[in-house]
Amino acid sequence: MNASSDPEACKVSAALVQEIRARIERSDGFLPFDAYMEAALYEPGLGYYCNGLVPFGEQGDFITAPESGSLFARCLANCIASVLGQLGQGVVLELGAGSGVLAADLLNALQVLDTLPEHYCILERSPAMRALQRQTLRDRAPAFVDRVSWLDRLPESPVSGVLFGNEVADALPVRRFRWNPDGVRELGVALDSDSLCECERPADLELEAHVRQLARAYQWQGDYQSEYCAALPDWIRSLSDSLERGLLLMMDYGYGRGEYYHPQRSMGTLICHYRHTASADPFRSPGLQDITAFVDFTAIAEAADDAGMQLQGYTSQAQFLLACGIDRLMEAAGADGDTVRFLRLSNEAKRLMLPGEMGERFKATGFSRGLDQAVTGFTAQDLRSRL
Repeated sequence: MNASSDPEACKVSAALVQEIRARIERSDGFLPFDAYMEAALYEPGLGYYCNGLVPFGEQGDFITAPESGSLFARCLANCIASVLGQLGQGVVLELGAGSGVLAADLLNALQVLDTLPEHYCILERSPAMRALQRQTLRDRAPAFVDRVSWLDRLPESPVSGVLFGNEVADALPVRRFRWNPDGVRELGVALDSDSLCECERPADLELEAHVRQLARAYQWQGDYQSEYCAALPDWIRSLSDSLERGLLLMMDYGYGRGEYYHPQRSMGTLICHYRHTASADPFRSPGLQDITAFVDFTAIAEAADDAGMQLQGYTSQAQFLLACGIDRLMEAAGADGDTVRFLRLSNEAKRLMLPGEMGERFKATGFSRGLDQAVTGFTAQDLRSRL
């Protein structure tokens, strides 16, 4: 069961498994997958993002764009500055700030652009992650620590500024299903002796109706397994409702709905990460590996539209970074004569932009309210027809 030889990590995972077992027993032997994923990632003190075991960077389980270096933050700062400049300052609210590297590098970059926000807020539910973020900010951006505040929930009164999430939506719990011409089954978690295992049951009316609509729209044949995030529309609407004026920006790996539920993608998009190794086994050492699913960007766009927001654009991460000036940053780095630094930045840019790396798998989409001018980041490529 254990993916780690660290006794403390194994102890955390064992305690989480015991809690999940108890929930399965209280649920008549079937725990829906979204409930399992919620516990595996967010159970206080035990879940992957809440147990204090650092999952980021070279020593963690995966490398996010901000962990690659400062280029990503410097480009994103140009996007954010184009909004704060229209508003005359405003607030920046980051959803789930990871290790805190992006927050620190963004604040440093926004200072260079002379567009520091009035406040930098981080919505973070994990005490362990908050502690890590505070330490990162003290180390990398000590001048701005007092400008940063942490939130338990979205602001009660709408703010003006930028709300953004980088690799946040992919960690929202998903419902899993199996479809064939005979019917729809919901996938969940059960007990096989002492081990967690996959099981299934007839889908409820809501899930069945949703899946049958997808099957008709995309002409599935044979056995088809996938997932969908039932919480995503309400989550996006709550974010939209928290923004009086400004930009809602989401960056993540995902597809428009037609690509997401393409007939050839018959095994879904669920993926797990442990020590830079990907797997499709969500029951391997709960609490010690990340569990994610690709994002349905069409669902995001529909929810934002329902909330009265204007779609600024939808594009690949590579094209977003180009529109935000990554080429100019590289040109400036090459002109200063520091070959070692230029080579380091070149490797960072490749990881961020190459199709085989993050460049095409990751997408950026932005929605605005009350802005009179375009937002930097969406002029290089327009993929809205894929939504």
